[in-house]
Amino acid sequence: MLASAVLNRSERKKTEIITAARGVFLREGYSAAGMEAVARMAGVSTATLYAHFPSKAKLFEVVVHDAAGRMAEPVRESLAPQGDARDRLTRLALAYAGVMSRPATRAMFRMVAGERPRFGAVTDPVLVGAHQELRRAAIQVIEDLVETGELTTDQSAWAAGQLLGMLDHATLVLGLTAGDEAQPLRPLADICADAVETFLARYGV
Repeated sequence: MLASAVLNRSERKKTEIITAARGVFLREGYSAAGMEAVARMAGVSTATLYAHFPSKAKLFEVVVHDAAGRMAEPVRESLAPQGDARDRLTRLALAYAGVMSRPATRAMFRMVAGERPRFGAVTDPVLVGAHQELRRAAIQVIEDLVETGELTTDQSAWAAGQLLGMLDHATLVLGLTAGDEAQPLRPLADICADAVETFLARYGV
């Protein structure tokens, strides 16, 4: 019982550190963020911080992977197998576009991309991992629909990239160029419907 309580307390502390670090990194950027500032925000000593995360690079990696997992959660929740190909792809597209329209999502990608020239060794694996986390749901849906004979492709990852790329332009890219709060002029539902129809025209049976 005592060991379990200690473990739970340690996990809570780790979560608090990650939350604090996310705020510091987004506000200051990787290079300017200090571990002391993270410790203060989390309400822990620097010794406790380093006990959980041995370096700023490791903390940064964990923070971005945690954020990517949170981004992917609503996308994964859209994977219920009900409906035909159009229904399933539309649910996926709406979930993905919704995530990519969030200011917090844009801020995270902006911060990671902005640090790439100086800290590519840290940011490149994180950026790739974040994209992969978000693409897995699309790949799963496409592979399911190939198996049921509703789509035809032997390159599900490539097809997933094409579908999500159509959505990225109107959501993530818009935010990165016009500001994190910017929203497309057209309703997301219309953007997603057009993307799905284009995708089905290419891969539908």
